[in-house]
Amino acid sequence: QVQLVESGGGLVQAGGSLRLSCATSGLTFGNYNMGWFRQAPGKEREVVATIDKTGSRITYTDSVKDRFTISRDNTLNTVYLQMNSLKPEDTATYSCAAQFSFRSGGYAVTSSTYDYWGQGTTVTVSS
Repeated sequence: QVQLVESGGGLVQAGGSLRLSCATSGLTFGNYNMGWFRQAPGKEREVVATIDKTGSRITYTDSVKDRFTISRDNTLNTVYLQMNSLKPEDTATYSCAAQFSFRSGGYAVTSSTYDYWGQGTTVTVSS
């Protein structure tokens, strides 16, 4: 079965860095666009960053631009999120998700268009 397993979360001070990883199995990774989403307590889930199946198209939500970097390694079936200059408002549970790239409508950032989800990893940024 398809599995997405996130790792790398934790507690970090403001200004610090973390690197999240999402290891996938049970799917043909090269056929999937990938995304990182987050949900803070009491808030709606929001998209953080997305990357298409080849890595040639990338999107970031405005609040993380110039601080976060999404990347993927199609040989390891893994997507990463490098998070620098972390702020307390980045505190959330971060989840990765996979979107079938041949879907009608193509590459999209809306969470409802993603087919598979991981369980999430918690990031806490202290001030």
